[in-house]
Amino acid sequence: MDAPTLFFDLDGTLIDSRGDIANSVNLTRADYGLPPLPLEAVTKMVGNGARQLMLRAMPGFEGRLDEIVENNRRQYAAHLVERTFVFPGVPEGLEALRALGCRMAVTSNKTSAHIPRILERLGILKYFDVTVGGGDVPALKPAPDLLYLAAERMGVPVRPDDWVIGDHYTDLEVGRHAGVRVCHCAYGFGQPRGERFDVEVQDLREFAAHLRGLLG
Repeated sequence: MDAPTLFFDLDGTLIDSRGDIANSVNLTRADYGLPPLPLEAVTKMVGNGARQLMLRAMPGFEGRLDEIVENNRRQYAAHLVERTFVFPGVPEGLEALRALGCRMAVTSNKTSAHIPRILERLGILKYFDVTVGGGDVPALKPAPDLLYLAAERMGVPVRPDDWVIGDHYTDLEVGRHAGVRVCHCAYGFGQPRGERFDVEVQDLREFAAHLRGLLG
């Protein structure tokens, strides 16, 4: 069996970005005269891109959504990695997966320009062949478009033995739509919502060990 291609989610899978996401939301809310939301409340709103996040965070402002999303993107860009960190075991897991010969991509609903900046600041950009995100395709996850774009940019076909690795139902659903295997990262802050997965891990090193066993 050849080494599979791995399509990683970002927030809740590789990084814990809740602090910076909540901070950007609350900075935007403050610009519109609204009080801050608790971290736990913002965390439950994450997973479907910036527009859906701000719709949930600022109900009643739907008519000004474009300017609110742009405000939030500016706020987030100014505070990308102040309260964000890599989950324990992620660098070691990525190193082990790279040693197995896997091609690896990050596919995230986050604005695409932010992704390599965050990964570089956290020291893990070197593990990925490509990164794709919001703005690169019309349809965000759970549509599989980001996965297909990443595969196209790597010059590889999407095969049933490839993997989506993520913490949220949107990631797991992408795997189902694309017909590939799915690893659920239970250590993240996503919500699986009954979506199927092939393996569940509490640490990315567990997934590396699982894949090593499959490859023999």
